[in-house]
Amino acid sequence: MKKNLISIIILALLIVNIVLTSIMMFSVMGSSKKTTALVNDIASVLDLELKGSGDEEAKKEVEVSMANTAVYDVPNQLTIPCKIGEDGEQHYYLTNVSLSMNVKDKAYKKYSETITEMNGLIESEIFQVFSEHTLDEILSDTEAIKGEILERLQALFESEFIYRVSFSGTNYS
Repeated sequence: MKKNLISIIILALLIVNIVLTSIMMFSVMGSSKKTTALVNDIASVLDLELKGSGDEEAKKEVEVSMANTAVYDVPNQLTIPCKIGEDGEQHYYLTNVSLSMNVKDKAYKKYSETITEMNGLIESEIFQVFSEHTLDEILSDTEAIKGEILERLQALFESEFIYRVSFSGTNYS
């Protein structure tokens, strides 16, 4: 008799637990839907995208096939002084820089023959970007440095025919 009574009590408690869990789930789901709707409304007013972050937008790259790509290698290995960091010492970043260019772009035809003459301007932009960052910042986010250099070069040439900046043979001290 005790076994049956305990089984009935356990069954009743299970039913009560299921009922309370379902009530709690439905009440939380309603609040969750309302919160999501509110966030979507605010985002649409602010014109934000919920699918991607700003980092993805900053890292967007132009898709150019290898057949339509020309590469300009900055002739000299650059020894670039970095901003003095927390350690108080001057650090240097040594690298070779390559610029990927879209040969189908109108500006490529305009600048491709004279880009070697503008090497000083290109190096100057690269030096300016590196001089604004410490070595630790550069090493922790090299892609951001490449993005800044790319933006400056595109502004310099007033075109987006240069679509990628690459580093090779990198050393630092």
